[in-house]
Amino acid sequence: MKPEKVAAYLLRFPQTTEEQPFGPEVDVYKVGGKMFAILGPDYSPPSVSLKCDPLLAQELRSEFAAVTPGYHLNKTHWNTVVLDDSVPEIELKKMISHSYEQVVNGLPKALRVRLSSLKWPAV
Repeated sequence: MKPEKVAAYLLRFPQTTEEQPFGPEVDVYKVGGKMFAILGPDYSPPSVSLKCDPLLAQELRSEFAAVTPGYHLNKTHWNTVVLDDSVPEIELKKMISHSYEQVVNGLPKALRVRLSSLKWPAV
C-alpha cells in the first residue's frame, strides 16, 4: 500500500485524529488521545508503526521481512512495517485494525462502549 492509501485507511477508523507532534515528516494517528499508528510517508522507504499484541508481533516479524520491531518504540508492543508492497494489502489492513483495537481496549469503558457501537472500516 502506498502511504497516501494507508493514511486514508487510518482516518476511516472512528474518532481518529491525525497529529504531527514529532514534526511535519511524521503523522501520528490517535484514538482517545492514544497513538495507534505512526506513519512516515516521506521516509526512504516509507513505513508505518503499529501497536501489536506481543505474541502476534513476533509471528508477523517471522512471516514478513518488512515487519520489524518498532523503530524508536517499545519493541515488545510495536512493529514497524516498511511500505514496499511486500506485505499484502489485506494483511496490512488487518495489522492496522488490530492496532486500533489494541488501543481501544485500553481506553476507559465509556469510550470503549461508544467506539464499539460505531462502524469500523472493513478489512
